[in-house]
Formats: sequence, C-alpha cells, structure tokens
Amino acid sequence: MRKYSWIVMLASLSAMAQTPVDDFFYQSGKIYVVVAILVIIFLLLTLYLVRLDKKIAQLEKERNEA
Repeated sequence: MRKYSWIVMLASLSAMAQTPVDDFFYQSGKIYVVVAILVIIFLLLTLYLVRLDKKIAQLEKERNEA
C-alpha cells in the first residue's frame, strides 16, 4: 500500500491544479507552447539517458574483455 501512495498524492495534486492561470493559458493559446516545451525537455532527457546507457554498456563490455 505504501508503494502506491505517491500515485494517490499526484492524483490529488492534479485535481487541485485548476487555477485562473490555467484558464489564461487555455484562452490565449499559450498552453500549446508550455506543452511543447515540456515535451522537448522530456525528449532531451530521454535521449541523454539512452546515450548514457549505451556508453556505460560499452565501458562495461571493454572492462570485461580486458
């Protein structure tokens, strides 16, 4: 049960996240800019982690061969 408590916490926070600022972003169309920036950041982090994993795997392989 304790393992899933963070999911409940995130769900409760997202329920409280509706503020007038959110309405401003939706009305002005700037929400798409915010979403695009978040997607770009997520993709860059994912690419960085994949690249780092490949480098670590290569170093482990070289270490095991030597």
